[in-house]
Amino acid sequence: MVNFPVLEPYKIDVAAARELIAEHRPELIILGKSMIIHKEPVQEMRAVIDELSLDCMLMYDMAHVLGLVGPYFQQPFKEGADIVTGSTHKTFYGTQRGIVAVNYGEDDLQYAFWEASNHHLGTLLGLLLAAYEMNAFKEEYQKTVLDNARAFALALKGCGLDIAGDPEISFTETHQVIINVGYARAPEIARRLEDNHIILNYQAAPDEESFSAAGSLRTGVQEMTRFGMQPADFAELAQLMAAVILKDKNVKKDVMNFRQRFLEMKYCFGGEEFEDILQKLHQTI
Repeated sequence: MVNFPVLEPYKIDVAAARELIAEHRPELIILGKSMIIHKEPVQEMRAVIDELSLDCMLMYDMAHVLGLVGPYFQQPFKEGADIVTGSTHKTFYGTQRGIVAVNYGEDDLQYAFWEASNHHLGTLLGLLLAAYEMNAFKEEYQKTVLDNARAFALALKGCGLDIAGDPEISFTETHQVIINVGYARAPEIARRLEDNHIILNYQAAPDEESFSAAGSLRTGVQEMTRFGMQPADFAELAQLMAAVILKDKNVKKDVMNFRQRFLEMKYCFGGEEFEDILQKLHQTI
């Protein structure tokens, strides 16, 4: 295994990566990460593979960003990916599953790679309904998620927190915002936030040796976006989080009152729409 060289901890150095690819001539290139605040260079990697005439599959693991596929974020097959994997319970809301998608026809030699995957029938119906909702609401949902993430990052920065990423793009191109809190401090700060009803997870940054040394907090805006939060609401949340992180304040009651304003799920079908879809499914069966 050869890791990608990076320009900064979360962004691949494409020029340096080309040199490594030319040296090692890999059969598989995998893009994707658990802390993802930039688009992945799918198109650039496809160009390198073609230029070097490699017999190589290009895979994009979109575990966290699958629900953002489209013109506001990335279109992996259009950009040159052969394989896309992802989770259906992060930005792609739905039952907890994984997916494998390929850009192969049945006459392609690699088609068997995709065909060998399994389909977990127990949660397939839930995924189907989630896919109906995603197709119906994805344009507004995706745009709002991305707008909220940028607003959240800028608000956290304005509160005096250290936000990973490039300020020229408001620190993020995805749903994630990463807060740097200092070497090995993230576990304790994450627990303090949880005590105040703010749930996130701590992560080791790329330059930290293990989770025990974790100095970053990973946040994602997609869930509360589905409950109706807008940029101004995320700015309010940023102030509550900063009070806990920087001043060790108890904001539990404030968070509870804040959360009570967002109880209705958005970007999903209501009763009559849901019933109509179920009737169509019954007719199909």
